[in-house]
Amino acid sequence: MADSASLLRAALQIAALAALPTIDVNAQSFPVKPVRFVVPFATGGASDIVARAVGIRLGEMWGQTVVIDNRAGGSGMIGTELVARAAPDGYVLLVVEPTFAITPGLFTKVPFDVQKDFAPIVQFGQAPQVLVVHPSVPVKTVKELIALAKAKPGQLNFASPGTGTTGHLGLELFKMMAKVDMVHIPYKGAGPAVADLLGGQVSVAVVSVSSAQTNIKAGRLRALGVTSAQRFSGTPEIPTIAEAALPGFDTLQWWGLVAPRGTPADVVNKIAADAGRLVASPEMRERMLALGAEPVASSPDRFAAFLREEIDKWSKLVRASGARAD
Repeated sequence: MADSASLLRAALQIAALAALPTIDVNAQSFPVKPVRFVVPFATGGASDIVARAVGIRLGEMWGQTVVIDNRAGGSGMIGTELVARAAPDGYVLLVVEPTFAITPGLFTKVPFDVQKDFAPIVQFGQAPQVLVVHPSVPVKTVKELIALAKAKPGQLNFASPGTGTTGHLGLELFKMMAKVDMVHIPYKGAGPAVADLLGGQVSVAVVSVSSAQTNIKAGRLRALGVTSAQRFSGTPEIPTIAEAALPGFDTLQWWGLVAPRGTPADVVNKIAADAGRLVASPEMRERMLALGAEPVASSPDRFAAFLREEIDKWSKLVRASGARAD
């Protein structure tokens, strides 16, 4: 079961949705045609899977098809720019995740402004990642990993799906807070990174809980801690990195929807309210937990504030780590 803090947070978020302004007649009729969810990444990834889970059920609620449109490329910028330039009517929406907040600090040239060109709608899910090591690494706790890294500076390496991903920057945060030196080995995607981790070519990684669970249970990877501030209800036996060794450590994978700037507030509020009711349902909660995630129901204002915090947090970390993608 989820801890009391998680339940209280969810209750407050759902209550905020209930307080949304009254929706006018035009918004009540929305949508009258198919809605497109642009996912700026390839099919099969976490963002794609979660977007489909939410989109299919929202389409059923609306009596309209929700089309999942994967526009991969440019570290998410191709699909993101497409939505930034789309008509602001609510029929073309962007599925966002941490890359949306990381991009402004990571790239010197970005063809859109994440804070000015979009209208935040709703955050509908979040998931911790998990710090794992290959079984050959002689550690069983976060504290032991820190001690080993301090004893062997620059000798431990860690894999990530690529420069600027949460798997990369999460471990850069770990290095900064623990005051250790480990070598970053970037890969072109999570699949190759995990393959080399399983093969022992790299020692450490931060990966999604859902992708790691089978290998953890089989003993092919050893879990040390989850990255979120609270334990994940799907794996309550794994401590948080914060409680295990580094108080204040907190990074999350998360998903939400934004619309082009200028989308009518009533349409934005209706989508947020409908998505909030959907993810608050027991069926959707069960589905999200099976995907290694937890449902979140946030109002547009709360999601906007959350995005500002994420952009600020990741920009500071990118600067401190020296990461650069161009």
